[in-house]
Amino acid sequence: MNNTALIIIDAQVNMFAEGNSVFEGERMLSAISRLIVQAHTAHSQVIYIQNNGSEIDPDMPGTPGWQIHPAITPDKGDIVIQKHTPDSFHETNLQIELDAKQIHNLIIAGMQTDYCINATCRRAFELGYEVILVQDAHSTYDSREFTASQIITRYNNELREKINLKEAKDITFG
Repeated sequence: MNNTALIIIDAQVNMFAEGNSVFEGERMLSAISRLIVQAHTAHSQVIYIQNNGSEIDPDMPGTPGWQIHPAITPDKGDIVIQKHTPDSFHETNLQIELDAKQIHNLIIAGMQTDYCINATCRRAFELGYEVILVQDAHSTYDSREFTASQIITRYNNELREKINLKEAKDITFG
């Protein structure tokens, strides 16, 4: 095991629902799948963050939409952490897991750019982790004012001031 972890945030079935998928959902799954293979090959820890929505949300625990997408199912040795807020560190055991494994470098991918990706990247930076956001392996939905592509570009530019951004093809583990 090395000191780098791949953190996959909210890559759950509901994010890829037919007719209501995140922007470029199939491309996201493919990119995340390749990152997982690379991480496993390098003996890096893979950590899945799974959002627990309320009983009116499509990611309510135990529902089909809550499940991690079957294209990227966790392997033995991967860690799954439950969360209730956009910040993957808030009231979870993420930092405890990272500290126990002496992980200092985080490679982050997943959903949603403007919520959980943004909050988790900022918090990881504040906690002193070296953070790489995979700039082409996170996504969101269109808003009333902006397309998903515009939102992704905006957050990539904002986060670049605090963390590193790399394309999936340029990511290395170890």
